[in-house]
Amino acid sequence: MLSVVCQAASGVALLGQTDGINWALFSRNVLASLVFTAIGLAFFGFAFWVICKVCPFSVRKEIEEDQNTSLAILIGSVIVGIAIIIAAAVHG
Repeated sequence: MLSVVCQAASGVALLGQTDGINWALFSRNVLASLVFTAIGLAFFGFAFWVICKVCPFSVRKEIEEDQNTSLAILIGSVIVGIAIIIAAAVHG
């Protein structure tokens, strides 16, 4: 079962091929995924930090205590926008 999952993850066709897994390609793809994940999380953290510094009020207090839904939607839209940009950069 594990070999089927590894073959599917590495892009090897499963229809009648039993020639093995290209571990170099598989490890390169996993490493690239981890690098893009780290870059994406860094951008998300930076964007949230910028929002917190630009706002003249406490973002945490507004969302958690005052239940400010519009601010939560604004921060969510920033996160979705950054995610689209990162996905476009990854896709090429």
